Amino acid sequence: MDNAGKAADAPLRARQVFVEFARTLWYLRVFLASLLAIFIVLAIIMHYAGGPVEAATRAPASPGQTLYFCSITALTIGYGDVVPTTAVGRIDSILLGLVGLLITGIVIAASVRAVQEASQQATITPS
Repeated sequence: MDNAGKAADAPLRARQVFVEFARTLWYLRVFLASLLAIFIVLAIIMHYAGGPVEAATRAPASPGQTLYFCSITALTIGYGDVVPTTAVGRIDSILLGLVGLLITGIVIAASVRAVQEASQQATITPS
């Protein structure tokens, strides 16, 4: 209980939180780069084997629209304006969603860790 009172007395500094966030992401750089590489490979597979089409016109999606679809799917938004038409594309969409969930979870975990570390440092050495 004593630590809770001390932590409330020492204000967090945004700069320190950001430094801790950047440090955490730096430690995870290989894993995050691997996930980004997987995302790029899945986007390429989607373009060539997924058969993405515009939902309204059923016209084949351009590379830009395919990248947009992959990004929206990875963010788990899924507007439905571009859709895959093959089994490979549907499986690819599921994998894109999983990669997006991993990236989002890692960034959120890094944010929480940054706030915890900055809070602990502010408690130990208030300035």
